[in-house]
Amino acid sequence: MIEGLPFPWAVGVLFVIVMVRANATYWLGRGAQSGARRTRLSGMLASPEFRRAQDFISRWGAPIVTLSFLTVGIQTLVNLAAGVARMPLRRYLPAVMLGSILWALLYATVGFVTVGAWLKLYELSPLGAIVGTVVLLAALGAFVWWQVQQRTEERSSEPDFVP
Repeated sequence: MIEGLPFPWAVGVLFVIVMVRANATYWLGRGAQSGARRTRLSGMLASPEFRRAQDFISRWGAPIVTLSFLTVGIQTLVNLAAGVARMPLRRYLPAVMLGSILWALLYATVGFVTVGAWLKLYELSPLGAIVGTVVLLAALGAFVWWQVQQRTEERSSEPDFVP
């Protein structure tokens, strides 16, 4: 659908899609935070620690929001956290707009090229495309598992701090 559009239109459509998704996630976070104020969590939300976290996100969250769009799977959590922390809209909206532009450009170029290359490979050799995808996913899974193991070993080898 989007692949057949002229490049500026594809970027525009992707921009609108990601803006709607990111802002919906932000407002979901704000709503969840407001609802939590009516529960037993209200004490935690009123704590000085939570207030400091909110202040940090309000002050420094804009670059984090923007850069999160260059990652896979992180932007949803960042937008949700910005909503929960009630990041001011005057900082959130420019950051999410810039991040959405970056995301749309990235997906309209690299994303479509990658999908097109995979489809071409599938036309030439369906088995090769499937096996290649499984191998790449297995390698990614092994790498993530290895990273988690390394961090677990580092934490377990650190001495406990006893004041």
